[in-house]
Amino acid sequence: MQILFSAVRLAKEWLRFALFTLLLFLLVRGLLLEAFTIPTSSMEGTLLVGDFLFVNKALYGAEIPGTGTRLLAFRDPARGDVVVFRPPHDRERVYVKRVVGVPGDTLEMKHKTLFLNGDPQEEGYARHSDKRGDAVHPKMKWQSDFLAAAESWGRYAPSRDTWGPIVVPSGRFFVLGDNRDNSEDSRYWGFIGRDDIKGHPWLVYLSLEAEDGGSEGWLKRVRWDRVGRRVR
Repeated sequence: MQILFSAVRLAKEWLRFALFTLLLFLLVRGLLLEAFTIPTSSMEGTLLVGDFLFVNKALYGAEIPGTGTRLLAFRDPARGDVVVFRPPHDRERVYVKRVVGVPGDTLEMKHKTLFLNGDPQEEGYARHSDKRGDAVHPKMKWQSDFLAAAESWGRYAPSRDTWGPIVVPSGRFFVLGDNRDNSEDSRYWGFIGRDDIKGHPWLVYLSLEAEDGGSEGWLKRVRWDRVGRRVR
């Protein structure tokens, strides 16, 4: 009988431990950290396809699951931050890009060079790989409503590499992929809202090369030089 009581007591202790661990996991995942995988090459140079990231959800104020409310943020998104967010045109997906414009900024791009409030930017993280000619892009006409110069409305013809100047409205942010010639970003579908930003990628905890059809196992695909790398 004593053995039975001991077994029941041990089972209760293990159950309490399991429940505590589960609650702790849910708390961390919901309010502090969440895993994210890079599926496309739009941030190539900074983040690679096959990078597995921990996302810091607390930095900008984590959303309490199921409530629609947020905890207090440590700070607002700033220029240069890499952010994870839901884009305005596809609410079911999560993207990762870099903030290049905050509310009140005037942005312009001339032949691949980004201008912020009239000043050209030195963007060491930006990558340009397409040397072909640029072309007017019909999806970018939305920018006409935010042009800094109203007289340009009628003749505005933006392209991937040359557009603006546009003014970022209150409560909105403009994001670009670091792989500028191969990124679907704010140039095409517009600004993102403050509440759309879910967190900041913090750390690469695993990075895998694409499968080559071999049978050597996943360990052979690990990019060991990227494991533990901070996202900047």
